[in-house]
Amino acid sequence: MNHFLVKITAIATAAVSVISFVSIPASSYEGNHLYTGTLSEETVNFYNYWKEKYLTQDLYVTNETQYYVFYGEQTYAEAGYEVAVTVSEAHGYGMIIAASMAKYDSEAKEIFDGMYRYYRAHLSEIGPNLMAWQQVDNGTAIVNASGADSATDGDMDIAYSLLMADSIWGSDGEINYKQAAVNVIHDIMTYEVNKTDWVLQLGDWAYWSKEGYQYYAATRSSDFMMQYMPVFAKAAEDDRWLTLYESTYNIIRQFVNDYGKGILPDFIIKDPATGEFIPALANFLESENDGNYYYNACRTPWRISMDYLINGNEDAKEYADVINAFIIEETGGDPWNIMAGYTPEGIAVSDWNDLCFNAPFMIAAACSEDTTWHDKIREMCLNYGEDVYFGDTITMLCLIVDDGGWIVPESTNTNVYGDVNADGAFSITDVVVLQKWLLCVPEITLANWKAGDLYEDDVINGLDLYFMKKSLIGQ
Repeated sequence: MNHFLVKITAIATAAVSVISFVSIPASSYEGNHLYTGTLSEETVNFYNYWKEKYLTQDLYVTNETQYYVFYGEQTYAEAGYEVAVTVSEAHGYGMIIAASMAKYDSEAKEIFDGMYRYYRAHLSEIGPNLMAWQQVDNGTAIVNASGADSATDGDMDIAYSLLMADSIWGSDGEINYKQAAVNVIHDIMTYEVNKTDWVLQLGDWAYWSKEGYQYYAATRSSDFMMQYMPVFAKAAEDDRWLTLYESTYNIIRQFVNDYGKGILPDFIIKDPATGEFIPALANFLESENDGNYYYNACRTPWRISMDYLINGNEDAKEYADVINAFIIEETGGDPWNIMAGYTPEGIAVSDWNDLCFNAPFMIAAACSEDTTWHDKIREMCLNYGEDVYFGDTITMLCLIVDDGGWIVPESTNTNVYGDVNADGAFSITDVVVLQKWLLCVPEITLANWKAGDLYEDDVINGLDLYFMKKSLIGQ
Protein backbone atom coordinates (compact mmCIF):
# COMPACT_ATOMS: atom_id res chain seq x y z
CA MET A 1 0.00 0.00 0.00
CA ASN A 2 1.08 3.61 -0.44
CA HIS A 3 2.71 4.87 2.74
CA PHE A 4 3.59 8.26 1.29
CA LEU A 5 0.14 9.53 2.30
CA VAL A 6 -0.52 7.50 5.41
CA LYS A 7 2.08 6.98 8.11
CA ILE A 8 2.07 7.02 11.95
CA THR A 9 4.22 5.77 14.73
CA ALA A 10 5.25 2.62 16.32
CA ILE A 11 8.13 0.89 17.66
CA ALA A 12 9.28 -2.10 19.07
CA THR A 13 11.44 -3.46 21.57
CA ALA A 14 12.11 -6.17 23.58
CA ALA A 15 12.29 -9.61 23.94
CA VAL A 16 12.25 -12.41 26.12
CA SER A 17 14.25 -14.39 23.69
CA VAL A 18 16.78 -12.93 21.39
CA ILE A 19 19.99 -13.26 19.48
CA SER A 20 23.15 -11.23 19.97
CA PHE A 21 24.90 -10.22 16.78
CA VAL A 22 28.06 -9.43 18.71
CA SER A 23 28.61 -12.56 20.76
CA ILE A 24 26.95 -15.20 18.60
CA PRO A 25 28.51 -15.98 15.22
CA ALA A 26 26.35 -16.25 12.13
CA SER A 27 25.16 -19.72 11.32
CA SER A 28 22.97 -21.36 8.70
CA TYR A 29 19.23 -21.45 9.15
CA GLU A 30 19.59 -25.04 10.26
CA GLY A 31 20.64 -23.68 13.65
CA ASN A 32 17.66 -21.44 14.36
CA HIS A 33 16.62 -21.53 17.98
CA LEU A 34 15.59 -19.31 20.85
CA TYR A 35 18.04 -16.88 22.43
CA THR A 36 17.72 -14.48 25.35
CA GLY A 37 19.12 -11.00 25.60
CA THR A 38 18.49 -7.46 26.77
CA LEU A 39 17.15 -4.52 24.84
CA SER A 40 18.64 -1.06 25.24
CA GLU A 41 17.02 1.55 27.44
CA GLU A 42 16.52 3.66 24.31
CA THR A 43 14.39 0.98 22.69
CA VAL A 44 12.33 0.30 25.81
CA ASN A 45 11.66 4.01 26.30
CA PHE A 46 10.48 4.30 22.74
CA TYR A 47 8.15 1.37 23.26
CA ASN A 48 6.47 3.18 26.14
CA TYR A 49 5.94 6.19 23.89
CA TRP A 50 4.58 4.03 21.08
CA LYS A 51 2.25 2.05 23.29
CA GLU A 52 0.70 5.21 24.70
CA LYS A 53 0.20 6.78 21.30
CA TYR A 54 -0.75 3.98 18.94
CA LEU A 55 -2.03 0.92 20.78
CA THR A 56 -5.82 1.22 20.61
CA GLN A 57 -8.68 -0.83 22.01
CA ASP A 58 -11.77 -1.48 19.91
CA LEU A 59 -14.35 -0.03 22.31
CA TYR A 60 -17.23 -1.08 20.09
CA VAL A 61 -16.54 -4.68 21.13
CA THR A 62 -17.81 -5.32 24.64
CA ASN A 63 -17.78 -9.09 25.01
CA GLU A 64 -13.98 -9.38 24.77
CA THR A 65 -10.87 -7.20 24.64
CA GLN A 66 -9.46 -6.42 21.19
CA TYR A 67 -6.48 -4.22 20.36
CA TYR A 68 -5.15 -2.79 17.11
CA VAL A 69 -2.46 -0.33 15.99
CA PHE A 70 -3.99 2.99 14.92
CA TYR A 71 -2.31 4.10 11.71
CA GLY A 72 -4.60 6.89 10.56
CA GLU A 73 -4.51 10.64 10.82
CA GLN A 74 -8.01 11.22 12.23
CA THR A 75 -10.47 9.23 14.30
CA TYR A 76 -14.15 8.97 13.35
CA ALA A 77 -15.00 11.44 16.11
CA GLU A 78 -12.51 13.95 14.73
CA ALA A 79 -13.45 13.50 11.08
CA GLY A 80 -17.20 13.06 11.39
CA TYR A 81 -17.20 10.42 8.65
CA GLU A 82 -15.91 6.89 8.00
CA VAL A 83 -12.14 6.69 8.34
CA ALA A 84 -9.50 3.96 7.92
CA VAL A 85 -7.99 3.03 11.27
CA THR A 86 -5.53 0.22 10.61
CA VAL A 87 -4.19 -2.32 8.12
CA SER A 88 -2.92 -5.88 8.45
CA GLU A 89 0.64 -4.62 7.96
CA ALA A 90 0.32 -2.44 11.07
CA HIS A 91 -1.35 -5.27 12.93
CA GLY A 92 1.46 -7.70 12.15
CA TYR A 93 3.99 -5.15 13.34
CA GLY A 94 2.01 -4.63 16.54
CA MET A 95 1.82 -8.35 17.30
CA ILE A 96 5.59 -8.68 16.82
CA ILE A 97 6.15 -5.68 19.10
CA ALA A 98 3.85 -7.04 21.81
CA ALA A 99 5.58 -10.43 21.81
CA SER A 100 8.98 -8.75 21.84
CA MET A 101 8.01 -6.80 24.96
CA ALA A 102 7.15 -9.86 27.05
CA LYS A 103 10.17 -9.30 29.29
CA TYR A 104 9.58 -5.58 29.70
CA ASP A 105 5.83 -5.07 29.90
CA SER A 106 3.62 -7.01 32.32
CA GLU A 107 0.69 -6.34 29.97
CA ALA A 108 2.43 -7.77 26.90
CA LYS A 109 0.51 -11.06 26.84
CA GLU A 110 -2.82 -9.33 27.40
CA ILE A 111 -2.02 -6.98 24.53
CA PHE A 112 -0.90 -9.79 22.25
CA ASP A 113 -3.99 -11.88 22.97
CA GLY A 114 -6.19 -8.84 22.36
CA MET A 115 -4.48 -8.29 19.02
CA TYR A 116 -4.95 -11.96 18.17
CA ARG A 117 -8.67 -11.65 18.87
CA TYR A 118 -8.86 -8.54 16.66
CA TYR A 119 -7.09 -10.41 13.86
CA ARG A 120 -9.53 -13.32 14.14
CA ALA A 121 -12.44 -10.87 14.02
CA HIS A 122 -11.22 -9.39 10.72
CA LEU A 123 -10.39 -12.26 8.41
CA SER A 124 -10.09 -12.27 4.64
CA GLU A 125 -12.98 -13.60 2.59
CA ILE A 126 -10.52 -15.74 0.59
CA GLY A 127 -7.82 -17.27 2.80
CA PRO A 128 -9.67 -18.47 5.92
CA ASN A 129 -6.75 -17.77 8.27
CA LEU A 130 -5.45 -14.62 6.58
CA MET A 131 -6.30 -11.08 7.70
CA ALA A 132 -8.36 -8.59 5.70
CA TRP A 133 -5.95 -5.89 4.65
CA GLN A 134 -7.79 -2.78 5.99
CA GLN A 135 -10.41 -1.83 8.58
CA VAL A 136 -12.50 1.33 8.85
CA ASP A 137 -14.45 2.99 11.67
CA ASN A 138 -17.98 3.83 10.51
CA GLY A 139 -19.16 5.32 13.79
CA THR A 140 -20.89 2.19 15.06
CA ALA A 141 -18.24 -0.51 14.51
CA ILE A 142 -14.81 -1.22 13.09
CA VAL A 143 -15.38 -3.28 9.95
CA ASN A 144 -13.36 -4.60 7.05
CA ALA A 145 -13.00 -2.22 4.14
CA SER A 146 -14.76 -3.24 0.94
CA GLY A 147 -12.86 -6.05 -0.69
CA ALA A 148 -11.95 -8.01 2.41
CA ASP A 149 -8.87 -9.68 0.98
CA SER A 150 -5.35 -9.96 2.35
CA ALA A 151 -1.93 -8.37 1.95
CA THR A 152 0.99 -10.79 2.14
CA ASP A 153 3.27 -8.73 4.39
CA GLY A 154 0.74 -8.50 7.22
CA ASP A 155 0.01 -12.22 7.07
CA MET A 156 3.70 -13.14 7.24
CA ASP A 157 4.30 -10.93 10.27
CA ILE A 158 1.19 -12.30 12.01
CA ALA A 159 2.34 -15.88 11.43
CA TYR A 160 5.84 -15.12 12.72
CA SER A 161 4.49 -13.29 15.77
CA LEU A 162 2.41 -16.34 16.70
CA LEU A 163 5.54 -18.50 16.59
CA MET A 164 7.21 -15.94 18.84
CA ALA A 165 4.28 -16.15 21.26
CA ASP A 166 4.51 -19.93 21.34
CA SER A 167 8.21 -19.68 22.22
CA ILE A 168 7.49 -17.20 25.01
CA TRP A 169 4.23 -18.34 26.58
CA GLY A 170 3.67 -21.82 25.21
CA SER A 171 0.49 -23.00 23.53
CA ASP A 172 -1.31 -24.81 26.33
CA GLY A 173 -3.48 -21.86 27.38
CA GLU A 174 -6.55 -20.23 25.91
CA ILE A 175 -4.85 -19.74 22.53
CA ASN A 176 -2.87 -22.43 20.76
CA TYR A 177 -0.35 -20.01 19.28
CA LYS A 178 1.63 -22.69 17.49
CA GLN A 179 -1.33 -24.22 15.72
CA ALA A 180 -2.65 -20.77 14.84
CA ALA A 181 0.74 -19.92 13.33
CA VAL A 182 0.85 -23.11 11.29
CA ASN A 183 -2.67 -22.43 10.00
CA VAL A 184 -1.62 -18.97 8.78
CA ILE A 185 1.59 -20.36 7.26
CA HIS A 186 -0.40 -23.00 5.36
CA ASP A 187 -2.80 -20.37 4.05
CA ILE A 188 0.03 -18.09 2.93
CA MET A 189 1.51 -20.98 0.98
CA THR A 190 -1.90 -21.88 -0.46
CA TYR A 191 -3.25 -18.45 -1.34
CA GLU A 192 -0.27 -16.09 -1.58
CA VAL A 193 2.48 -18.04 -3.32
CA ASN A 194 2.79 -18.45 -7.09
CA LYS A 195 3.98 -22.05 -7.39
CA THR A 196 4.96 -21.77 -11.05
CA ASP A 197 7.58 -19.06 -10.61
CA TRP A 198 7.85 -19.52 -6.81
CA VAL A 199 7.31 -15.94 -5.80
CA LEU A 200 5.24 -14.32 -3.08
CA GLN A 201 2.15 -12.79 -4.61
CA LEU A 202 0.71 -9.46 -3.49
CA GLY A 203 -2.18 -10.92 -1.49
CA ASP A 204 -4.75 -13.69 -1.58
CA TRP A 205 -6.72 -11.69 -4.15
CA ALA A 206 -4.06 -12.71 -6.69
CA TYR A 207 -4.88 -16.37 -5.98
CA TRP A 208 -7.50 -16.28 -8.71
CA SER A 209 -5.15 -14.89 -11.36
CA LYS A 210 -3.88 -17.15 -14.11
CA GLU A 211 -0.42 -17.57 -15.57
CA GLY A 212 0.27 -14.71 -17.95
CA TYR A 213 -2.00 -12.28 -16.09
CA GLN A 214 -0.10 -9.19 -14.92
CA TYR A 215 -0.54 -9.91 -11.21
CA TYR A 216 0.13 -13.65 -11.34
CA ALA A 217 3.93 -13.35 -11.16
CA ALA A 218 4.00 -9.87 -9.61
CA THR A 219 5.69 -9.54 -6.24
CA ARG A 220 6.42 -6.82 -3.69
CA SER A 221 10.05 -6.59 -2.60
CA SER A 222 9.12 -5.49 0.92
CA ASP A 223 7.54 -8.93 1.37
CA PHE A 224 10.98 -10.53 1.02
CA MET A 225 11.12 -11.46 4.71
CA MET A 226 13.93 -13.88 4.10
CA GLN A 227 14.64 -14.84 7.70
CA TYR A 228 11.05 -16.02 8.12
CA MET A 229 11.02 -18.57 5.33
CA PRO A 230 13.28 -21.25 6.87
CA VAL A 231 11.42 -20.78 10.17
CA PHE A 232 8.10 -21.35 8.42
CA ALA A 233 9.52 -24.42 6.66
CA LYS A 234 10.36 -25.99 10.00
CA ALA A 235 7.24 -24.92 11.86
CA ALA A 236 4.88 -26.17 9.14
CA GLU A 237 7.13 -29.05 8.08
CA ASP A 238 6.82 -27.79 4.52
CA ASP A 239 9.98 -27.69 2.41
CA ARG A 240 8.23 -25.60 -0.22
CA TRP A 241 9.21 -22.62 1.91
CA LEU A 242 12.85 -23.45 1.17
CA THR A 243 12.05 -23.55 -2.55
CA LEU A 244 10.51 -20.09 -2.19
CA TYR A 245 13.52 -18.97 -0.16
CA GLU A 246 15.98 -19.90 -2.91
CA SER A 247 13.77 -18.57 -5.70
CA THR A 248 13.40 -15.21 -3.97
CA TYR A 249 17.16 -14.95 -3.54
CA ASN A 250 17.49 -15.56 -7.29
CA ILE A 251 15.46 -12.40 -7.84
CA ILE A 252 17.50 -10.44 -5.32
CA ARG A 253 20.78 -11.59 -6.90
CA GLN A 254 19.50 -10.66 -10.34
CA PHE A 255 18.80 -7.06 -9.30
CA VAL A 256 22.10 -6.78 -7.44
CA ASN A 257 23.97 -8.00 -10.51
CA ASP A 258 21.95 -6.09 -13.11
CA TYR A 259 22.04 -2.67 -11.45
CA GLY A 260 24.98 -2.91 -9.04
CA LYS A 261 23.29 -0.75 -6.38
CA GLY A 262 21.35 -3.21 -4.26
CA ILE A 263 18.24 -1.12 -4.92
CA LEU A 264 15.03 -3.11 -5.36
CA PRO A 265 11.84 -1.54 -6.76
CA ASP A 266 8.55 -1.49 -4.87
CA PHE A 267 6.97 -3.94 -7.31
CA ILE A 268 8.63 -6.54 -9.49
CA ILE A 269 6.98 -8.23 -12.46
CA LYS A 270 7.90 -10.99 -14.87
CA ASP A 271 8.80 -9.86 -18.38
CA PRO A 272 6.66 -12.06 -20.66
CA ALA A 273 9.21 -11.73 -23.46
CA THR A 274 12.36 -12.75 -21.56
CA GLY A 275 10.99 -14.52 -18.49
CA GLU A 276 13.18 -12.32 -16.27
CA PHE A 277 11.96 -10.27 -13.34
CA ILE A 278 12.01 -6.54 -13.95
CA PRO A 279 10.78 -3.34 -12.25
CA ALA A 280 7.06 -2.75 -12.60
CA LEU A 281 5.84 0.06 -14.83
CA ALA A 282 4.66 3.34 -13.34
CA ASN A 283 1.19 3.11 -11.76
CA PHE A 284 1.26 -0.67 -11.86
CA LEU A 285 -0.61 -0.78 -8.55
CA GLU A 286 -0.09 2.29 -6.39
CA SER A 287 1.84 5.21 -7.87
CA GLU A 288 4.17 6.50 -10.56
CA ASN A 289 7.04 5.15 -8.44
CA ASP A 290 5.92 1.51 -8.50
CA GLY A 291 9.08 0.60 -10.43
CA ASN A 292 11.35 2.53 -8.06
CA TYR A 293 12.72 2.05 -4.55
CA TYR A 294 9.96 3.89 -2.70
CA TYR A 295 7.64 3.60 0.30
CA ASN A 296 7.34 -0.19 0.03
CA ALA A 297 10.87 -1.20 -0.89
CA CYS A 298 12.39 1.14 1.72
CA ARG A 299 12.09 -1.81 4.14
CA THR A 300 14.25 -4.19 2.11
CA PRO A 301 17.63 -3.32 3.72
CA TRP A 302 16.10 -4.46 7.01
CA ARG A 303 14.12 -7.46 5.78
CA ILE A 304 16.92 -8.95 3.67
CA SER A 305 20.00 -7.99 5.70
CA MET A 306 18.49 -9.52 8.85
CA ASP A 307 18.87 -12.92 7.22
CA TYR A 308 22.64 -12.53 7.36
CA LEU A 309 22.68 -11.27 10.94
CA ILE A 310 20.57 -14.19 12.16
CA ASN A 311 21.07 -16.98 9.64
CA GLY A 312 24.42 -16.08 8.13
CA ASN A 313 23.08 -16.19 4.59
CA GLU A 314 25.86 -15.06 2.24
CA ASP A 315 23.45 -13.80 -0.42
CA ALA A 316 22.02 -11.45 2.20
CA LYS A 317 25.56 -10.34 3.07
CA GLU A 318 26.37 -9.63 -0.58
CA TYR A 319 23.16 -7.62 -0.91
CA ALA A 320 23.97 -5.63 2.24
CA ASP A 321 27.54 -4.93 1.09
CA VAL A 322 26.37 -3.62 -2.29
CA ILE A 323 23.61 -1.39 -0.92
CA ASN A 324 25.89 -0.10 1.85
CA ALA A 325 28.53 0.90 -0.68
CA PHE A 326 25.93 2.66 -2.81
CA ILE A 327 24.26 4.64 -0.02
CA ILE A 328 27.53 5.71 1.62
CA GLU A 329 28.84 7.06 -1.67
CA GLU A 330 25.50 8.61 -2.57
CA THR A 331 25.19 10.47 0.75
CA GLY A 332 28.83 11.27 1.38
CA GLY A 333 28.56 9.31 4.60
CA ASP A 334 25.80 11.52 6.02
CA PRO A 335 22.54 9.62 6.73
CA TRP A 336 20.58 12.87 6.65
CA ASN A 337 21.28 12.88 2.91
CA ILE A 338 19.41 9.61 2.33
CA MET A 339 16.56 10.58 0.06
CA ALA A 340 13.03 9.16 0.06
CA GLY A 341 13.31 7.03 -3.03
CA TYR A 342 15.67 6.00 -5.83
CA THR A 343 15.46 4.44 -9.26
CA PRO A 344 17.04 0.97 -9.59
CA GLU A 345 20.03 2.78 -11.16
CA GLY A 346 20.44 4.80 -7.96
CA ILE A 347 19.04 8.20 -9.02
CA ALA A 348 17.06 10.00 -6.30
CA VAL A 349 13.38 10.52 -7.10
CA SER A 350 12.65 12.78 -4.11
CA ASP A 351 14.40 15.74 -2.51
CA TRP A 352 13.45 15.00 1.09
CA ASN A 353 14.60 12.67 3.86
CA ASP A 354 12.21 10.28 5.60
CA LEU A 355 12.80 8.14 8.65
CA CYS A 356 11.29 5.01 7.12
CA PHE A 357 14.09 5.07 4.54
CA ASN A 358 16.87 5.63 7.07
CA ALA A 359 16.20 3.03 9.75
CA PRO A 360 16.47 -0.06 7.50
CA PHE A 361 19.96 1.04 6.45
CA MET A 362 20.98 0.65 10.10
CA ILE A 363 20.45 -3.11 9.73
CA ALA A 364 22.33 -3.28 6.42
CA ALA A 365 25.16 -1.35 8.09
CA ALA A 366 25.21 -3.85 10.96
CA CYS A 367 26.31 -6.47 8.41
CA SER A 368 29.55 -4.58 7.71
CA GLU A 369 32.64 -3.68 9.69
CA ASP A 370 31.95 0.05 9.24
CA THR A 371 30.73 0.81 12.73
CA THR A 372 31.05 4.54 12.16
CA TRP A 373 28.42 4.51 9.42
CA HIS A 374 26.18 2.25 11.46
CA ASP A 375 26.45 4.46 14.52
CA LYS A 376 25.65 7.58 12.51
CA ILE A 377 22.43 6.03 11.25
CA ARG A 378 21.39 4.81 14.68
CA GLU A 379 22.05 8.20 16.23
CA MET A 380 20.11 9.90 13.47
CA CYS A 381 17.13 7.57 13.99
CA LEU A 382 17.10 8.10 17.74
CA ASN A 383 17.29 11.88 17.37
CA TYR A 384 14.98 12.27 14.39
CA GLY A 385 12.10 13.54 16.50
CA GLU A 386 8.49 12.44 16.52
CA ASP A 387 7.49 10.95 13.19
CA VAL A 388 4.39 9.10 11.99
CA TYR A 389 3.27 5.48 12.10
CA PHE A 390 5.36 4.13 9.27
CA GLY A 391 8.69 5.74 10.08
CA ASP A 392 8.56 5.22 13.83
CA THR A 393 7.33 1.64 13.58
CA ILE A 394 10.03 0.61 11.16
CA THR A 395 12.64 2.39 13.26
CA MET A 396 11.66 0.52 16.38
CA LEU A 397 11.49 -2.83 14.67
CA CYS A 398 14.98 -2.14 13.35
CA LEU A 399 16.13 -1.14 16.84
CA ILE A 400 14.97 -4.53 18.12
CA VAL A 401 17.12 -6.24 15.51
CA ASP A 402 20.02 -3.86 16.10
CA ASP A 403 19.91 -4.43 19.85
CA GLY A 404 20.10 -8.17 19.28
CA GLY A 405 16.53 -8.54 20.46
CA TRP A 406 14.89 -10.38 17.57
CA ILE A 407 13.15 -13.55 18.71
CA VAL A 408 13.96 -16.64 16.67
CA PRO A 409 11.34 -19.27 17.57
CA GLU A 410 12.16 -22.86 18.23
CA SER A 411 10.63 -25.35 15.83
CA THR A 412 8.72 -28.28 17.23
CA ASN A 413 6.55 -30.93 15.63
CA THR A 414 2.94 -29.74 15.75
CA ASN A 415 1.36 -32.60 13.83
CA VAL A 416 -1.87 -33.91 15.28
CA TYR A 417 -2.40 -37.49 14.14
CA GLY A 418 -4.72 -37.48 11.11
CA ASP A 419 -5.29 -33.71 11.20
CA VAL A 420 -4.93 -33.05 7.46
CA ASN A 421 -6.98 -29.83 7.57
CA ALA A 422 -4.73 -28.42 10.35
CA ASP A 423 -7.53 -27.32 12.67
CA GLY A 424 -5.82 -28.83 15.71
CA ALA A 425 -8.00 -31.94 16.01
CA PHE A 426 -8.56 -35.27 14.25
CA SER A 427 -12.19 -35.78 13.25
CA ILE A 428 -14.55 -37.02 10.54
CA THR A 429 -13.88 -33.70 8.75
CA ASP A 430 -10.31 -34.83 8.07
CA VAL A 431 -11.57 -38.07 6.56
CA VAL A 432 -13.92 -36.17 4.26
CA VAL A 433 -11.19 -33.72 3.22
CA LEU A 434 -8.72 -36.50 2.44
CA GLN A 435 -11.30 -38.50 0.52
CA LYS A 436 -12.22 -35.47 -1.62
CA TRP A 437 -8.55 -34.71 -2.21
CA LEU A 438 -7.90 -38.26 -3.38
CA LEU A 439 -10.87 -37.89 -5.75
CA CYS A 440 -9.30 -34.66 -7.12
CA VAL A 441 -12.24 -32.49 -6.11
CA PRO A 442 -11.42 -28.92 -7.26
CA GLU A 443 -10.12 -26.42 -4.66
CA ILE A 444 -9.56 -29.15 -2.05
CA THR A 445 -6.10 -28.96 -0.47
CA LEU A 446 -4.40 -30.72 2.42
CA ALA A 447 -3.19 -28.08 4.85
CA ASN A 448 -0.97 -30.63 6.62
CA TRP A 449 -0.51 -33.74 4.49
CA LYS A 450 2.17 -35.21 6.74
CA ALA A 451 -0.36 -35.57 9.55
CA GLY A 452 -2.33 -37.85 7.21
CA ASP A 453 0.60 -40.09 6.29
CA LEU A 454 -0.53 -42.76 8.72
CA TYR A 455 1.28 -45.52 6.86
CA GLU A 456 4.47 -43.45 7.24
CA ASP A 457 5.77 -43.98 3.72
CA ASP A 458 5.88 -40.28 2.69
CA VAL A 459 2.97 -40.88 0.32
CA ILE A 460 -0.70 -39.97 0.71
CA ASN A 461 -3.05 -42.52 -0.85
CA GLY A 462 -6.03 -44.76 -0.18
CA LEU A 463 -4.06 -46.80 2.35
CA ASP A 464 -3.76 -43.75 4.58
CA LEU A 465 -7.50 -43.10 4.17
CA TYR A 466 -8.18 -46.69 5.26
CA PHE A 467 -6.07 -46.30 8.41
CA MET A 468 -7.66 -42.93 9.11
CA LYS A 469 -11.19 -44.40 8.98
CA LYS A 470 -10.12 -47.37 11.08
CA SER A 471 -8.56 -45.10 13.68
CA LEU A 472 -11.63 -42.91 13.84
CA ILE A 473 -13.92 -45.91 14.28
CA GLY A 474 -11.65 -47.11 17.06
CA GLN A 475 -11.99 -43.75 18.81
